[in-house]
Amino acid sequence: MARVLARRRQDLILDEVQRRGAVRVSELTEMFRVSDMTIRRDLDTLAGAGLVYKVHGGATTTDSRSTDEPGFEAKSHRQQSEKRAIAAAAATMIHPGTAIGITAGTTTWRLAHLLLDIPDLIVVTNSVRVAEVLHQATRSDLTVVLTGGVRTPSDALVGPVTVNALRSLHVDMVFMGVHGMTERTGFTTPNLMEAETNRAFVECAQRLVVIADHTKWGLRGLSSIVPLSDADTVVCDRGISAEARQVLQNCVPSLVVVDTVATNSVHLRR
Repeated sequence: MARVLARRRQDLILDEVQRRGAVRVSELTEMFRVSDMTIRRDLDTLAGAGLVYKVHGGATTTDSRSTDEPGFEAKSHRQQSEKRAIAAAAATMIHPGTAIGITAGTTTWRLAHLLLDIPDLIVVTNSVRVAEVLHQATRSDLTVVLTGGVRTPSDALVGPVTVNALRSLHVDMVFMGVHGMTERTGFTTPNLMEAETNRAFVECAQRLVVIADHTKWGLRGLSSIVPLSDADTVVCDRGISAEARQVLQNCVPSLVVVDTVATNSVHLRR
């Protein structure tokens, strides 16, 4: 494998750990053609973000439980190129003069940066991070509505205050990030109040667009948000398995699969 930049290499290392459960430093040095000190620094970075456990001679995956809720910083290090490509594809669905909802998450946070180039928008969000990005724009044609609520480790505002605010609003579409998705459990999150809040987002929107990278498939959070069939569109990357693609195609009217190398996307409809 040709040499790659540190962040991209760390993403690939994380993919390998998640796929195999454990990796050895010696295997990674050969795979990426770098020194063992470089790999050890990469593993230090990933371990510091809570993404892997360092062990003697390598690293193992963290024990992912249905109640685990990683913080924003930890999640922001995962699948960065995939999230950028997914956000870019999602941004093309947003037209000037619309009202949209954006839930919390690192993929929706990346989408928020792309909204700064789209005129005449109303954005409703429960994400502190998304609101921070949008408030940087000094534009009279961009209205940002930040719901109140209790702050979660992923910097989402959730709970009764948030739900009551959303019940009085109506948006054209909502872009929702998720912790996990499976055929049986649908879209899920480890936070009970966040599940209720995201359901309120879905109910106030005419169209639901779920943006989630391939590592979310097969993960199961404690609480279901909505079934897969409630989504109008799912935007994912080419890392999604053939089996998962088939399930999503059967459940969702539109599946958009993006290429993280080129910015091409493939639209699969059922």
